[in-house]
Amino acid sequence: MSPGERLPLGRRFRIVLVLGLLTALGPLTIDMYLPSLPTITDDMHSTAAAVQLTLTGTLVGLAFGQLLVGPLSDAIGRRVPLLTGIAVHVLASILCVFAPNLALLGTLRVLQGLGAAAAAVVAMAIVRDLFDGNSAARLFSRLMLVVGVAPILAPTIGGLVLTWTSWRGVFVVLTVAGAGIMTAAAVVLPETLPVSRRRNGGVLGTVRDYGRLFTDRVYVGLILVAGLAMAALFAYVSGSSYVFQDEYGMSEQQFALIFAGGAVGLIGATQANVRLLRRWTPQQIMAGSLVAGLGFGLAMLVLAATGIGGLVGILIPLWLVLTMVGLAMPNAPALALSRHGEAAGTAAALLGAVQFGVGALAAPLVGVLGVGAVAMAVVVFGGMLAATLVCFLVVQPHRLPVERLDHVVVVAH
Repeated sequence: MSPGERLPLGRRFRIVLVLGLLTALGPLTIDMYLPSLPTITDDMHSTAAAVQLTLTGTLVGLAFGQLLVGPLSDAIGRRVPLLTGIAVHVLASILCVFAPNLALLGTLRVLQGLGAAAAAVVAMAIVRDLFDGNSAARLFSRLMLVVGVAPILAPTIGGLVLTWTSWRGVFVVLTVAGAGIMTAAAVVLPETLPVSRRRNGGVLGTVRDYGRLFTDRVYVGLILVAGLAMAALFAYVSGSSYVFQDEYGMSEQQFALIFAGGAVGLIGATQANVRLLRRWTPQQIMAGSLVAGLGFGLAMLVLAATGIGGLVGILIPLWLVLTMVGLAMPNAPALALSRHGEAAGTAAALLGAVQFGVGALAAPLVGVLGVGAVAMAVVVFGGMLAATLVCFLVVQPHRLPVERLDHVVVVAH
């Protein structure tokens, strides 16, 4: 029986609840201000591509923050890096409220990402500390539900905030949310990594751990698959507000509802994944979802380029792509982390860094290509194509041993 299963039911529930809040912080930070992007563009007298760089800054912070926090949490424990990171997030959120220009706002968004990274990677490591096997798989799948719900609520909250205040009010809400999550984590979460299990190799030990991960071809391929699927997702995240508000004339509140529709597909897929795992292996689900997502991405690109079907012609294949991403994203990281349980924090950190790092590249690319339906479709299709190629040429899922899958977990980001 894992340590988490030995905890009293009430305490276990509180811990899982706080872990859910921690996993929500990143999506809230990324998505809550999406309805504000056109407004910020006008207010700062800037361009869409430049404003999208503030989203890129958040993703860069999330990527590099995980590389730093993951090994640090393996060395000194979980609580100190976690609480320090969330404190940085809260401070950056406060400063964003008063940011006088786009350059400073972008810098502060990087700091927000760094803080949210601590919540993301430490929450994942805590689950691996407390649970294993099927228990961890179920918990990670439920946490993925939180990650799915957060993008639904975040733009909706952002749209509501914009009805009574400016885009700066969004960062007031993020400040309050960060402070509340930090308080809950400080009160509820224990230190889950005993001193005897800490990795104290210092900088050289961290470099060795990362070097060992890079020598595992399958692990590297799997995290690239996860990152490229994330790129398709963030192409949608970064471009959708401009496509639906500027190109199709939707209000901020209407956009929030459209965005929620995509998140419903993502949520449904991640929860269906738990049932699908009873019949198929993670590598079969991953491979099948990537092929299907590639087909839907191609359909979206063709319909966007030709204008056939108008808004509906964009939405249907887009939502289907997001559904397939919802199946691919949990299983690729699950297979990757099952290979390196001895360094859970470091392996999870590199995984998260690749996911958000590739996403950071995808976000401004949509703006560079023109911030329209075709530009968004090109990057979505490109991400799915690259993920599919890496899956079949590098990972070669049909060759992965089935006997390892008893320890596979479904990981949420």
